[in-house]
Amino acid sequence: MGVATLTTGERVPPVETSATLDLPALYDEHYRSLVRLAALYVDDVGSAEEVVQDAFVKMTTGRYRVEVGKEGPYLRAMVLNGARSLLRKRRVRRAHNPEPPGLVAAAEVAGLARAEGDRLLALIRELPAKQASVLVLRYYLDLSEREIAETLGIAPGSVKSHTHRGLQKLKKALENER
Repeated sequence: MGVATLTTGERVPPVETSATLDLPALYDEHYRSLVRLAALYVDDVGSAEEVVQDAFVKMTTGRYRVEVGKEGPYLRAMVLNGARSLLRKRRVRRAHNPEPPGLVAAAEVAGLARAEGDRLLALIRELPAKQASVLVLRYYLDLSEREIAETLGIAPGSVKSHTHRGLQKLKKALENER
């Protein structure tokens, strides 16, 4: 890593970036939570794993300059973007090639619980992107307001506002379904 110089000729020490990261440790620390995050958006573990693997590959082979210690929030943001991108691609494919109707789920306890979870996820997906992201990061990954703010690049106060508005919209949507 070279030393940069200012226009005045002063030498400036380089900022330690992801070029020096310990990829196996980073992977061990974040992989599972990132797959859970992506799976919540894309609805299948295989696609979620691909999104997460793409994020790791892009981070290590791309020209991203991530400060040491900020890799987790940066990876979460990359996974969120990758999952959204995959969903956009799916929507385009479905618009041009609609899926045949699926099988009806059996009316058993696990099937009903899954249907309730699917219904809640569908409602979350209808929320504005920031509100949906904040709710997923808060209640699914159990991140703190500070971690959510770092991941999404917003102020902690905005996290609180998006959480409150998102929960109010979910409550209203659930009441309207009854």
